[in-house]
Amino acid sequence: MEWLFEPFEVSFVQRALWGGILVSVICAFAGTWVVLRGMAFLGDAMAHGMLPGVALASVLGGNLLLGAALSAGAMALGVTALGRFPRLSQDTSIGLLFVGMLSAGVIIVSHSESFAVDLTGFLFGDVLAVRDQDLGYLLLALIAAALVSLLGHRAFTALVFDPRKAHTLGLRPGLAHGALLGLMTLAIVASFHVVGTLLVFGLLIAPPAAAALWAGRIPLIMLGAALIGSGSTVAGLVVSWHWGTAAGATISAVAVAAFFVSALAAHLRDLLRARPTTPAAPRETTMTEREIEHAS
Repeated sequence: MEWLFEPFEVSFVQRALWGGILVSVICAFAGTWVVLRGMAFLGDAMAHGMLPGVALASVLGGNLLLGAALSAGAMALGVTALGRFPRLSQDTSIGLLFVGMLSAGVIIVSHSESFAVDLTGFLFGDVLAVRDQDLGYLLLALIAAALVSLLGHRAFTALVFDPRKAHTLGLRPGLAHGALLGLMTLAIVASFHVVGTLLVFGLLIAPPAAAALWAGRIPLIMLGAALIGSGSTVAGLVVSWHWGTAAGATISAVAVAAFFVSALAAHLRDLLRARPTTPAAPRETTMTEREIEHAS
């Protein structure tokens, strides 16, 4: 078992491990709602839509986190504004802003003398370069994500399953949707400078999707996502150490592979289950208040 523990005898790999675990838990809180709400494309767009803000902050010598937050906020406001046009679907609005902001970011970065290095660092990050200060930022982000998830849990649950019922129950679905966007932005902005946008998006989507195939309650999905993400971090760092691959990309690849393994296992589980002889009557999609409490 020496090969398993050998990488973590090095201090920078230990920091990478803790950084990956913190990102995994943050993404478990936000990613569960992203997956259940069907906001994966928006999450991808916001992750890459931060590039203009990060590029401007880098060129002007400003704070990268502030630039990323402003850019992600502009992306969210743009999607909301374009969503008011009845002839434009949400996917179209997101796609247009995604390409536009990513292009603007690349144009800004292209004026830098280290164009390839800057763009690669934004996309892939460097999880092995995590500092103690970065761990402190991630811990604060984790506390904030946990508070938002806890305070908005009931409203988020109703919004995910039936926005009309959420409105009937007085849970203000518009405000809940805005809070969900804020939670997703927090997870992406707090984590990208440590592990890159690709790894953030991988941990935001793959572990919750894998856990959702097995867990029936939202807290259990979050717990499963945190465990799968943390396990992917450990496995990715070990593979990266022994095979000489990029650590961040390897962690993301392991997380995605874990989803496909989970999906295959879930499919085999469904095949082994006895199928009913008569089809069940279709059920209405609206949820009662009791059902919302049960799901949460």
